[in-house]
Amino acid sequence: MPHVPSPLRLSADRSALWVIDLQEKLVPVVPSGDAVVEQTMRLVEAAKLLDVPHAATVQYPERLGGLVHPLGDVFDSPEPKRAFSATVCRDALESWAKQARDQIVITGIETHVCVLQTVLDLIAEGFRPFVVAEAVAARHGRDHEIAIERMEMAGATITTVESVMFEWVGTSLHPQFKAISQLVKKRR
Repeated sequence: MPHVPSPLRLSADRSALWVIDLQEKLVPVVPSGDAVVEQTMRLVEAAKLLDVPHAATVQYPERLGGLVHPLGDVFDSPEPKRAFSATVCRDALESWAKQARDQIVITGIETHVCVLQTVLDLIAEGFRPFVVAEAVAARHGRDHEIAIERMEMAGATITTVESVMFEWVGTSLHPQFKAISQLVKKRR
C-alpha cells in the first residue's frame, strides 16, 4: 500500500504565510516583539525558498506606522486595515483561494486581538489556520495564553517555526532541504 501523507500536515503547495500587524509602534510594546519578528523572518525566508506566497497587513498605519525592519523591506505594500480581523484584507485571501491554498500560516501581534479575530474568521471562511506559537505575541501573557487556547479549541492548529519549515519540505530529498536546514540553525 502506498504512503498517504496526512491532510493535517502543511504542504508548501497548499500554504500561504500571513504576517499580521508587526508594526513600528506595536512591536516595541510587546515584550517578545523582537523575537516574534525574528521568527517571522525565518518563515518569510523559508516561504521564499519554497515558493509559498506571503502577505502582510498593517493596522491603522497612519497612527501605528509601517512594518518594522526588516519586514518593511520584504513587503512592499502590506494591506492596511482598521478592522481587527485581517480577513477584511481581501487581496491576498482571494488570490490564495484561487490557487487552492487553504492552509494559512499566521504570525503577528497581538495574539488576543488581531490574530485571534483573523483566525476565527479564517475558520468561518473555510480556511485552515496554522498559528505559529513563537511567532505570535501579546503585551500580557495571560491574554496570549487564553487566545492560543481559544484558537485551538475553535479548530486552528498551533505549531512552531521548525514544524512549519520541515512540513513544507516534507523530505530530506527536497531540493531546498539544505537551505531550510540552515534556517533552522539560525534559531536563537
